[in-house]
Parts: sequence; structure tokens; C-alpha cells
Amino acid sequence: HSISDKLAELLREVPEQYLSLSDKIISLAKSMLPNKLDDYLYVALTDHLHFAITRHNQGIQLRNVLLWEIKKFYKQEFFIAQQALKIIENETGIALEEDEAGSIAMHLVNSQMSGKGLESLVVITKLVNHVLNIVKFHFQMDLDETSVNYERFLTHLRFFALRMARNEQKEDEKVDEFLFEQVQRKYHEAYQCSMKIATYMEKSYNWSISKDELIYLTIHIHRVANRHRWQQANSQ
Repeated sequence: HSISDKLAELLREVPEQYLSLSDKIISLAKSMLPNKLDDYLYVALTDHLHFAITRHNQGIQLRNVLLWEIKKFYKQEFFIAQQALKIIENETGIALEEDEAGSIAMHLVNSQMSGKGLESLVVITKLVNHVLNIVKFHFQMDLDETSVNYERFLTHLRFFALRMARNEQKEDEKVDEFLFEQVQRKYHEAYQCSMKIATYMEKSYNWSISKDELIYLTIHIHRVANRHRWQQANSQ
């Protein structure tokens, strides 16, 4: 299936209007992003917009669990996605929620990655698996791969690995020191695990994790490990 075949197939189910929306958004993105966007974005975004607007009309709102991270780490893509919401509103009269800007931004991030080819995907997959192993060994347990917390953690790790593959070192913006200390104290064990990950990243990839990342990583690890323990304790 070539891209144009996929588009043709999609347009049998999706009104033409969505393709012209996608086209406007992608033109804007191309003019503002440094990396090439792959052609598949036309299919992915058209399909996504159709799905999002249909959902909106049915009164179904999906939270984007990664909104905070997307805003923080993909500022440019998120800015374009906010403009995309304005384009959608101008053309259709439908005002989508901010969560949707997060999803559109993710499509833009993913689209730029494909140009980097498979070698970065291999790095990302290897890194994610290794970090998951560190967590499993640290807490001496298997993780529940069907849980929402696990899904979130995995997505966070992919994001994190993606930034590393793109070599986007995050300078510590103004870190909330109070939050950092609280997280260290409150989630002591998860924080120890994060430090192990930080050491591994430093040694294997010469990549230093910012305090910001440590905060987020620790919270995710705490969630995924604690929920799992609680389930184990209650199922015995």
C-alpha cells in the first residue's frame, strides 16, 4: 500500500473536508519545524482529526495523559498544534479542548522521527527495555503490562528515549526545588531506582538526566511499582 492508496482508502470513509484541514495544518508545521515531516502524516492526521471531531460531537472527551510533558518538552510542536485548533475552529466552528492540541503535537513529533530512520528506533527500543529491567530488578517484581500506569510509564520512557535519540538535552529550566525534595523524600525507593537509571544513562549514553526529568521519572516509577504491589497484596 502506498501513501496515496492509503489516503484514497481513508477518503472513502472520511469527508474531504478533513484532508483540507490536515493540509493546512501540515503546511503550517512544515514552515515552522526544522525536521522533515513524513508523507504518512497526511493519513495519520486526517484520520485523527476525523476521529477527534466525531468524538467531540458525541460529547466524548479524552484526557491526554501526556499533556504536561508535551507542553514542556515539545514547545514548538505544541504551539503549532494550538494554531491547528484555531484553524479547525475557523473552518468548522468546533472548538476542541487543549488535550487535542497535545495529540496533534504528538503526531508532529512522531512524523519528524521517521526521517531519522530505524537506527534511532532501535536505540529507543533498547533503552526502554533496559530501563524497564532496571525497575523490575530494583523492586524485584514483574510489571503488569496491561495496566494504565504501565502504559503511561512506557510512553514516558519512549518520549524520554526519543529526546535522547534526537540529542535534545534539556537544560534545567527553573526547577521547583521544593517539589524535587518532596519527591525524593516521599518516593524514596522510586527515587533510588531513578538514580540507577540516571547512572546507566550516563555510563551507556553519556546522557545526563535533568532534575526535572528525575522528578517525572520518579513519580512514574512510584506509580507503576506501588499499584503493582497493592494488587499483589490484595490478590493473596
